[in-house]
Amino acid sequence: MRRSFRYIAAVIALLVTQIALAGPLITVYKTPNCGCCVKWVEYLRKEGFEVKAINRDDLAPIKQRAGVPQPMSACHTALVDGYVIEGHVPVQAIRKLLRERPNTLGLAVPGMPANSPGMGEMDGSLKTYTIEGKIYSTN
Repeated sequence: MRRSFRYIAAVIALLVTQIALAGPLITVYKTPNCGCCVKWVEYLRKEGFEVKAINRDDLAPIKQRAGVPQPMSACHTALVDGYVIEGHVPVQAIRKLLRERPNTLGLAVPGMPANSPGMGEMDGSLKTYTIEGKIYSTN
């Protein structure tokens, strides 16, 4: 009896740890043939997020409902825990957003900048990239 209890307790502890380590569900709306969107989804999963990828031929209604301003538009739109993630946003920025919970719509990386997550190397070598004069760091 005592062994069974320890076994059950160990399994429960393992499950709780796995749940705590996993990121929240991110729903990504993307077009069916976008290769960089697929890479960004893979990047999120590699970083521990659970991702639900939904293909849509027209993302404009999704972006409009989410409140994404046209100048901030990118190739995919994601929703996570009440926030909008537009484009190739690094996971460090997403985690900071979810941890600090600022009063904002979300995060955006407009366009498809070279060396951003999903647009560059996914081996962990990506450190920084420049967008419209601002430096976004993945450190």
